[in-house]
Amino acid sequence: MVILNTQQLCTFELLREIIHKSYIKDMNRETPTTAPDKHVKPFIFMVILMALIGFITSLNQQFQTPLKETFLAKSGGYGNTLATFITFSFFLAYLLMGPVSARFLQRNGYKKTLLRGIVIVCISLILFELSALSFGWIGEGPLNHITLGSASLPLGYFIFLLGSFISGTGLTYLQSSVNPYIVVCNVPHTTGVTRQNISGTANSLMTTLVPLFVGWVIFGGKEGSELEVRAILLPMAILIVFVGFLYFGVKTARLPELPNTTVAEGERLEHSVFSFRHLTLGVIGIFMYVGCEVCVGSNIILYAGQDLDIPYEQAVLWASFYWGSMLIGRFLSSFLSMVKANVQLAVSTFCAAVLILLAILLKTPWLLIGVGFFHSLMWGAIFSLSLEGLGKYTARATGVLLMGVVGGAILPLVQGLLADYLHSWTWTWTLVVLGEVYMLYYALFGYRPREIVQ
Repeated sequence: MVILNTQQLCTFELLREIIHKSYIKDMNRETPTTAPDKHVKPFIFMVILMALIGFITSLNQQFQTPLKETFLAKSGGYGNTLATFITFSFFLAYLLMGPVSARFLQRNGYKKTLLRGIVIVCISLILFELSALSFGWIGEGPLNHITLGSASLPLGYFIFLLGSFISGTGLTYLQSSVNPYIVVCNVPHTTGVTRQNISGTANSLMTTLVPLFVGWVIFGGKEGSELEVRAILLPMAILIVFVGFLYFGVKTARLPELPNTTVAEGERLEHSVFSFRHLTLGVIGIFMYVGCEVCVGSNIILYAGQDLDIPYEQAVLWASFYWGSMLIGRFLSSFLSMVKANVQLAVSTFCAAVLILLAILLKTPWLLIGVGFFHSLMWGAIFSLSLEGLGKYTARATGVLLMGVVGGAILPLVQGLLADYLHSWTWTWTLVVLGEVYMLYYALFGYRPREIVQ
């Protein structure tokens, strides 16, 4: 899943005051924080929460194929569209709830925001349980034949969609608090870059393992008619218990508030955050990035099964390798601190677009796995470029940028629609190429800050 990388990122006023001189000298270096308070234990909780964010995000995506074979067995030719609608529901929450979570953080602080996010995630897991239980309880009753056009859908499918939206809502609260906290917190002998590398490794590790966990552990390597929805009951129950323990851990932990990271109480912003052109274009960049990332990470399994007749238990390896290549790229990105963010973004988007085009023309889908390596650089680069020079507008702008994550809802769904219309996934990957091209434009021209648009 996506995280905030802090190469060249001066996110908040406190951080600006601490590293002002070195920031002017070198836009791409960070010095260790020197605040007297130590945040080692809070940072450990942030790493755990970042791992949870990666786990839940990937879990939702990897349920697409199993649920297509169970809930959507009578989809009437719209299986790909309805399956990708699961991911759509999840990422739609970032668009609708991003500003809400940012305002909640402003009013209530980091700890309360984290606790609310954890509670919402727990509710979503309960809904996933109820979706599986309803599918078994109702059986072939009337509610299992809700007709939409030529599709006959069970109630459990709609409950799962609701759970996906609520889980995305919970992660929106977590992301709005975890990302800035990691940037500003003080852990001895670390910089923002090293802290983000640690938390990013935890996040990427989960997204790498989850496809294998879903395909081999939850569903036991079964496929087609052998898949059973009730297989998710025990894993979801265990996850609910874990999230419950995590809630009480965060509640009892001392999580100091970080000063000068939000607008002071009673202070009003003179301009809308959308007055900053490079931020507005950056929101579109985040939209394209997350959409492209999720298209490959979630739809590659559907592509492998439909177009290439790859068995499900083998196809999940493709998704795992894709996220694994992002894990490698995220680790190696720490050695690129001397490279400007716009240069990183330009090179990575160009290389990703070339790989996707080669995968289409040569019909070599394995090349899509390598795209993950280049995707690993994009989130942090776009975030840092979008927030450059925003000062006290930064916290509000972070919530706006999270709205761009809705690209993970739109682009995969559009790709699924195209796959159903074309009866093939092959040429649908051109949609991802277009997203890479926009990010290349942002890296070359759109990132440059300009005077505020009145």
